[in-house]
Amino acid sequence: MASPATAHTAVRSPLDVRGPTEDGRPLDALRFDLAGPPALTRVVADHLGRLGARAQNVDTGDTGDTSDDADAGEIALGGAGFAPVTARTAWGARGSGIEDEATAQAATGVMAVHGRRHGAPRGLGVDLLATATGVLTVQGLLAGLVGQARGGPAPRVGTTADRAGLLAVSQYLAAAGADEPEAVEPAPGGPPFTSSDGVLFELETLDPGDWAAFWRALEAPADAIRAGWRPFQFRYATACAPFPVALHEVTRSRTWERVRQAAVVSGAEVCRLRTLAERAGEDDGAAPWSLTTLGAGVTATPEPPPAGRPLSGLTVIEAGRRIQAPLAAHLLGLLGARVIRVEPPGGDPLRGMPPACDGVSARWLALNRGKDAVEIDIKSPEGRRALRALASEADVFLHNWAPGKAAALELDAEHLAAANPALVYAYTGGWADRIDGAPMGTDFMVQARTGVGEAVHPADEPPVPSLMTLLDVLGGLHGAEAVLAGLLLRERTGHGVRVDSSLLGAADTLLAPALRRAALGEEPRRPGGFRRPLRTSDGWIAPSDASAPAAAAYDVRGMCTEDALDQLRSHGLTATPVTTDLSGLSGLHHDPRLSGPIGRDAHGAPAVPDPWSFA
Repeated sequence: MASPATAHTAVRSPLDVRGPTEDGRPLDALRFDLAGPPALTRVVADHLGRLGARAQNVDTGDTGDTSDDADAGEIALGGAGFAPVTARTAWGARGSGIEDEATAQAATGVMAVHGRRHGAPRGLGVDLLATATGVLTVQGLLAGLVGQARGGPAPRVGTTADRAGLLAVSQYLAAAGADEPEAVEPAPGGPPFTSSDGVLFELETLDPGDWAAFWRALEAPADAIRAGWRPFQFRYATACAPFPVALHEVTRSRTWERVRQAAVVSGAEVCRLRTLAERAGEDDGAAPWSLTTLGAGVTATPEPPPAGRPLSGLTVIEAGRRIQAPLAAHLLGLLGARVIRVEPPGGDPLRGMPPACDGVSARWLALNRGKDAVEIDIKSPEGRRALRALASEADVFLHNWAPGKAAALELDAEHLAAANPALVYAYTGGWADRIDGAPMGTDFMVQARTGVGEAVHPADEPPVPSLMTLLDVLGGLHGAEAVLAGLLLRERTGHGVRVDSSLLGAADTLLAPALRRAALGEEPRRPGGFRRPLRTSDGWIAPSDASAPAAAAYDVRGMCTEDALDQLRSHGLTATPVTTDLSGLSGLHHDPRLSGPIGRDAHGAPAVPDPWSFA
């Protein structure tokens, strides 16, 4: 992360920014100006508005500008005692050839990872990287305001879609550059399953016993049950699940009702793939997070941040598992906070998840490098007292435990706020209590339930949830965004804050354009062949979305990649090579298209560049 410019390094006293704000709206009385392409600015405008800021000048039209900044967004946010914090957001570095969602997905490895279950690169039908870039831009603006309220400078923030893409594939990139192979060799295959009466469904369980009981209830062959568990278990890590064909054959010979009964008796869960039209029909329009002030108020003046990153001097306690909460805390750490990770006695078992770098899981490092760690048994009274003591000295407590667990352990917001009225208590969950009868709140189940499985593929392909962890990543981004909004609300009100975010909120942000089309009765999915790369003799190329219809008319299968690109460019079309090698032997680590270098951490694991720059 870039340090603030020399002219801004002097530490100032905290701003007097307290005043009346509507509950849950940290940007009340602030205004923003915004200009740039809607793909990059849609989420920024929406989230700033939901947080209370008023749009002063918004220009997302086509001005005919052909300058280098024509495809960049510019945002300024200020007022209510704040000097304007400005942001520039773009697809990639100037002249990189990364100029839209398709080319950003191609260059950063997203197409390669999403395509693993298919055996070839595929583009996501949703604008994952534009969405992620928008959330990261809002994060940067909020962080700038938090730092400014504590006496820091009013920074200029930079974000690019290529860095958002590297963040999205950071776990897969880390694994590809590890010292050992994957626990399961990546190969095509995976859910969803299909019943004999044509119902497509997703299956979820975290327990091998429940997995085996489900398949035994359907009378699946014992060898297929045994062989299927490991690829199923690691599908979050590998983005594919090459389990035996016999398991698909079993479900195709059983009715949906029989499948549901097998889930009931086994403890596994199943979820029918819902359509975008169904999700649009039940969409309540809720914000992707909620913020509620707590306690009687805090009168102490916060300490100014040390010169440097905007959250320097703040402490985050993270009790997270898997991806969503650890990623949120990782982002807060990149912004300068000290992150203390709470792990069970013996340490987080995911530290040993293969493949490893220097004896530590490469995937675990991608989300947890740089954090301090403390082992606490939260099931014991002594452990809970220790956690309360940690939280009493912290600025943020963040977790993604199962619903109801925090309350049962007396570690919910009301309990911790009693010891620390200034605490920002953050929960990143699955459903935010917005869906009756919702299944387990994991990435693939939320994809299935909300129509993401339909949206990520064009209209000529069957609905299939991506085995790339789309919502865990976006959920982590939303979690960090919500914490930053909570910290700003605390600065403005003097109260502690509870913030809640969810995978459902992430899905709604991602699906917003498709859900609008569905609500209008239009085709919500992209047309057939959308973002399908073109095969060359030695690789793949991805046309930009604007060039794709014309590029499809050219047969480039017998050409090398460079010749194919030259052919398309000679006809005024834009395309870029698809990155398929994430290992570092070639490809991403040395790709001149990227706006930041991929480095190595102290364990030798690949480390992607910070998603923002601050100046």
